[in-house]
Amino acid sequence: MKSRLPFRITFLGMIALACAFAAGGAGAQEPAPAAATPSAVPKAVLELFTSQGCASCPPADALLTELAADPQMIALTLAVDYWDYVGWKDTLAKHGHSVRQRAYAEQRGDRMIYTPQMVVDGIAPAKGSDKMAVEKAVRRAHDAGSTLLVPVALRRSGENLVVDVAAGVDPGKLGHVPNAAEVWLCPILSTHTVAIGRGENQGKNVTYTNVVRAWVKLGNWTGGPAQFQVPLSEIQNDGVDGVAVLVQRGSFQAPGPILGAAKIDLK
Repeated sequence: MKSRLPFRITFLGMIALACAFAAGGAGAQEPAPAAATPSAVPKAVLELFTSQGCASCPPADALLTELAADPQMIALTLAVDYWDYVGWKDTLAKHGHSVRQRAYAEQRGDRMIYTPQMVVDGIAPAKGSDKMAVEKAVRRAHDAGSTLLVPVALRRSGENLVVDVAAGVDPGKLGHVPNAAEVWLCPILSTHTVAIGRGENQGKNVTYTNVVRAWVKLGNWTGGPAQFQVPLSEIQNDGVDGVAVLVQRGSFQAPGPILGAAKIDLK
């Protein structure tokens, strides 16, 4: 499946994607009292780096589907492209996902890159098919005290999606400094089944959950409440039926802790 919302982050020049929605004003930021409340803070954000060409990945894909059933979890599938050479080109892969996984490894300092790999809240890695390891990573991320401090709320308003980012729950931990974090919108396919014709998973039908199809930078978050609006017509293409939004320290080139997140169904 080819999305009309291309992944516009290159390996060397991982530029912001707000221009993708410029005509609709998606990049416009208007500080306003946010509608988000502390109840909008999820338990964890899970990013699964997976590949259709990886024989070890289907159990992790199934585990992500299981974990995504918890409404307090934001579980995302990020298909990578570095296994495409083994005989099957991943139909959902984005090169930018491979870049993001490498960037996480560089930030952690361990340079551990493999599939299936789960990254929790932007800081805690785990083997993606090991449920106990993932649960431990969720606890590690929670105990670090540096993630999911910012409530985020998503809602429809007419023909637009409205993103409200609240002020930090604990401003002392965040620091009110310019460009404290970036706000990213990810259109997703809530479920997508692929019949794999070649490679290590030849003959398997694998179902993927919350598949990220693009990354669009809405703007920067500086510690106070902020609001963004995105035309729904720019999101709902090629089967996209949901959206996740991440507020993350650092940049796409050097991602840090995820400070806030939310997901909404657009079915």
